[in-house]
Amino acid sequence: MPKIDVYNMEGKKVSDIELNEAVFGIEPNEAVVHNVLINFLANQRQGTQSTKTRSEVSGGGKKPWRQKGTGRARQGSIRAPHWVGGGIALGPKPRSYKYRVNKKERRLAIKSLLSSKVIENELVVVDKMELKEIKTKKMADALNKLKVEGRTLILLPEKNENVQKSARNIEGVKTTLVNTINVYDLLKYKKLVVTVDAVKKLEEVYA
Repeated sequence: MPKIDVYNMEGKKVSDIELNEAVFGIEPNEAVVHNVLINFLANQRQGTQSTKTRSEVSGGGKKPWRQKGTGRARQGSIRAPHWVGGGIALGPKPRSYKYRVNKKERRLAIKSLLSSKVIENELVVVDKMELKEIKTKKMADALNKLKVEGRTLILLPEKNENVQKSARNIEGVKTTLVNTINVYDLLKYKKLVVTVDAVKKLEEVYA
């Protein structure tokens, strides 16, 4: 089982923890991660784009000129697609991009990315993440003491308003919960800061 150091919010090592190999020690499956990521992004699309066809644009009810004798090409409506201000031929209409991915694939993708964080030394475990008040400066100081830089995802076992609101104004830092973790966030944020309780919860859910 992979073993990793546990720090407090002062950046000092307080203990170590053995991670469940079934969650944090598997060989990452890049193909599954890719499939689940594409699914996640597709499901975020609103699909509200819409263009008007020739039957929906205003005007064009009258034939612009008579069929024969003018020397010009015959026309039936000034709202045909080749006219300026005409309807759009084969344009996009509202649709849903959602589709489902196998539950086992989603679980494997999460475990693959958690294992990648361990392999690349991008997982930081803290004994607990607590603040007595909402204070962005204190959260920033804690991350500095933990030597966490760049895009950082803080994973909490349950909702903690003081921590979440203290972190939300720090550029490149996001907080999330174990039950809302997703592939996109794990890929987007390089560092993963997770509490001991969150590790145990992850192992309960994904082991």
